[in-house]
Amino acid sequence: MNHTPLILAMTEYETGCVERVNHFLKVFAFAKAIGEGENFSPELQEITETAALVHDIGIKPSLEKYGSAAGEYQEKEGPAKAEAMLRSLNYPPELIRRVCYLVGHHHTYSSIDGGDYQALVEADFLVNIFEGGMKRPEIEAVRNNIFETETGKKLLDTLFLK
Repeated sequence: MNHTPLILAMTEYETGCVERVNHFLKVFAFAKAIGEGENFSPELQEITETAALVHDIGIKPSLEKYGSAAGEYQEKEGPAKAEAMLRSLNYPPELIRRVCYLVGHHHTYSSIDGGDYQALVEADFLVNIFEGGMKRPEIEAVRNNIFETETGKKLLDTLFLK
């Protein structure tokens, strides 16, 4: 799938915030690699990549509405924004439903229910570990408690634990 229209729409949506654009592009790259490394079906790969691009779409309305980008606010505000953007770009309804679910749960680690969800969470952690300056004991805990894919673990180990 050609994600360029969505990348351009998200870049426009995040006008003035290069950090958030860089973040979603990095999460997209890791999610793509994890899905491919785990041999996702084309449909699951498309959901994973699409969700990675819009996963933090709720930050902007959360900041405006609550003055906070806390995960719970992102999960609350993100799905409607993601749905509107994906509909405007003519994504299929089934894909939109799943992506909105992922956007609305990507900071909830207790109910991961699919490879797309797992890959999104792992990709987001790979970026957040670096961006947040997480220390080795925290990284090891994340690896032990969150990461399940072989590709995600290999990326995590190579980037942060070797």
